[in-house]
Parts: sequence; structure tokens; C-alpha cells
Amino acid sequence: MGNNQRKTLSNLVKIIDVLVVLLCFGVASMTVSHIFSKRVTFSEFLELRIKIGNFLIFSWILLCWHYVFRFFDMYESRRLSRKRDEVIDIIKATSAGTLLMYATALAFHAEMVNYIFAVVFWASLTFLTAVDRLGVRVVLRRVRLKGKNQRNIVIVGSNDAAVQFARKIEQSPWLGYRIAAFVDEEWPGLVKFKEQGYEVSCDFAQLRSFLRKNVVDEVVVTLPMRSLHSYASEIAELCEEQGILVRVVSNIFDLKRSRSKAEDFEGDSHITHTTGTAVAGWEAMIKWVFDFTVSLIMLVFLSPLFLVVALLIKLTSPGSVFFLQERLGLNKRRFKIYKFRTMAADAESRMKDIEHLNEVSGPVFKIKNDPRITAIGKFLRSTSIDELPQLFNVLKGDMSLVGPRPMAVRDYEGFNEDWQRRRFSVRPGITCLWQVLGRNCIPFEQWMELDLQYIDGWSLWLDLQILMKTIPAVLKGSGAS
Repeated sequence: MGNNQRKTLSNLVKIIDVLVVLLCFGVASMTVSHIFSKRVTFSEFLELRIKIGNFLIFSWILLCWHYVFRFFDMYESRRLSRKRDEVIDIIKATSAGTLLMYATALAFHAEMVNYIFAVVFWASLTFLTAVDRLGVRVVLRRVRLKGKNQRNIVIVGSNDAAVQFARKIEQSPWLGYRIAAFVDEEWPGLVKFKEQGYEVSCDFAQLRSFLRKNVVDEVVVTLPMRSLHSYASEIAELCEEQGILVRVVSNIFDLKRSRSKAEDFEGDSHITHTTGTAVAGWEAMIKWVFDFTVSLIMLVFLSPLFLVVALLIKLTSPGSVFFLQERLGLNKRRFKIYKFRTMAADAESRMKDIEHLNEVSGPVFKIKNDPRITAIGKFLRSTSIDELPQLFNVLKGDMSLVGPRPMAVRDYEGFNEDWQRRRFSVRPGITCLWQVLGRNCIPFEQWMELDLQYIDGWSLWLDLQILMKTIPAVLKGSGAS
């Protein structure tokens, strides 16, 4: 597919998006009218008078939709992306666009756009956009299988990475790629390369001439960056000079768990590696908004309980209402954690006298019948009420509702494995996987493994699942952290 054809397809998709937005806006409007007993037929809806102000607001919303979709790369080539990734990007785009539209409607007091309108609009738009994009995928797939809409690629390298990439291309004809040539210098590995049925068309010095004389859409560099960086740099510069797309297939550091992502920083390109998914992006922003909103609502709702608990603590034992302890948070930042005091005021000073009673493995300290616990403290721990003041930590941003439990400084100093320290790559939480799966019954090593399992598999849905499972875990009284 040439540039003109790609532009035509892109413009067609943009027009379809506008029509879909208009359709979903109409569906949501009629739904709201029906629910609030203002039944309007579709013909009556089309005949409604449109105020100039509403028209300007709606035009602004359409413009915003265009830029939101562009921001989430909805009009970029999706040739190599998976269906799942495209659907996720669609959900991101429609969610962000709906929130923006809802905020605009609230700002301009648009009565029609309420929360029901927003939900119906988002659901219908997400569904129709997904159907639209997946339909385009099916059409392009069939076109490419017939030998059209092909892109010629040149693979620079003849190592295992080059062969693996070539195999994937050959096994995926629906992607529409044709291998035009392999480029490499003479080296001992060429014998194995040729045995696998491939041939090198030219060396690095001849690549410039090859690109001039042949149709090449993309150049894929599979060279080992540590030893052949200068060659790879020259090839990338050559492709930039001729306006040819360059892909780099390389894991420079040979990392096993990290996910890599290209980013721009003050005009410079960077490749970032991270093992945690709950650290950035729109999902992390939603997580923060959810944490802040829920913790604020719960603090207001639970304020009478806080007053009662504070009074009981004061009446039953001398000392402060709250227990403050230094804990390690995101990337080992220190902060003061808030809990209702459940022990005697001199509990910290008596720690050395009972260390030998520790009932769990690893550097952490826990015993079921701690002699320092007060009468009311035992009840607060069994019901996990003592943990509720940590909502203040969530509100401050030191913690999240869900995440690895914040570690005490004393416990952290007992760590002897670096892999365990990866748990500090995300914000700590009030509840986590090990608390809902067994709490104090789980050994320290498994506790650490569950924390890393949470980090590697993090999603908003996983957070919700953990929150929902925390309630029955607390009601069972199976221990507390």
C-alpha cells in the first residue's frame, strides 16, 4: 500500500470515527430521554432545535475526540500489533475521551450529559470502535494474503535473532511483509545461516547502493549492539537519510523480566526498562484517582468509628491513640505509617526481650500472643480496625489501597536477597495478595514471591479483586500484618 493509499484509508477511518461518535451521542441522548420519561423518537431527535452554544460545545467535543484518538495512536499503522493490544488502546482512548466530554459537559452545565449518558455513550462507542477497527484488520488481512498491501523489508544481520525474526515473518503472511534481502559481513556464523536456507545479498558497504536501486519499506537491524554498535549506527543514519523506517530487534542487556518502552525526554529518545506495570501511564493515574477518592470517602464515612476507637484506646491504656512507625515505601522512601495503637506504650523498648519468640521465618517479627498487646488492641487487630488510619497514608500519597505491605526499617535490614527488594518498585498498600491468600500463615519467602507476582501481573481488575477478597479475609479473622 502506497503513501496515498494509506492516507486515504486513514482519512476514511477518521470519517467513520466521527460518524460513530455522532451515532453513539444520539443513542445515549435517546436513552437518557427514555429513562427520564421524555420519550423522543429518532425522527423527533433529528428535528430538535440546536442552540448555537450547544453546537459549539459539541464541535469542541468532536475536535477533542480527534486529538484523543491521535494521542493513543489510533491512526497509526497496526500491522505488527496484536488484536488484544489494539482493543486495550481503544478502551483507553474511549475512556479518556468520555471523561473529557463529561468534564466539559459539567463545566458548561449540559443537562443531557449525565452519568447515565456517559456510561451508555462509552459502552456503545467502545463496542462500535472495536468492531470497526477489527473489521479493518480482517479486510487488510485478506488483502495481504492475496499478495497486495505488501511491505519489503531488509534484515541487517544473519545471527539467531535475524533468523527468528525471518521465521516469524514467513509464518505470518497476513502481516504483508516480504523479505527483500539479508545484509551482513563475512563471519563464521554464515555457514549455519546458509544451512537454514537463507542467503546474504550484500555487505554493509553495499547496502547504500542496494537501498538506492530497490524498493525497500523497512530495514530491520538485528546486530548485537555491544559489538557492532558503530555499524548499526551508520545503517540507522543511512535509512534516516533516505526516509526508510528502521526497526531494531535487540535486547542490549539481555534482561529476562523487564519490559522495554521507547520514550522522548526533552527531544531525546530513550529506551526505558521496568519490571513493574503499576508505575506509569493512564492506568496508574486511574489507580491514584481511585485511591484518593475511596480513601477520602472512607475517612469521612468512618469518622464516627475513629472517634469511638480513639476513646476506647484512651480509656483502657495510657499512651497515644495512634501508633506511628517508620516504614519503607516506593523505591525505599521512608514515611511514617499511621495505625491505631494496639500495644502498650513501651512496646518498642521491650522488643529485644521477646525477639526469641518470633513465629515466622525471615527477617519479619510476628507472634500470635504478643504479651505487649492491650485488651482492646487484640480486638482491633483481629478485626483489622487498627489498619484503618493508613487511609491517611493513602490520602497523602505514601501508600495505595492495594500493593505490597510497607516494610518496617528493622525488617528490611534483615533482607539478604536482592530479588526481594523488587517489591519496593511500586507504592505499598493497605492490602495485598498474601493477605487475602493466607495472611500470617504464609512463610516469608512465599510472601515475597506473591508480592512480585502482584507486580508482574498488575492491573486495575486485579486491584479490585484483591479489595473484594480482603473483606471476607478480615471477617474470618485470619490474622493481621
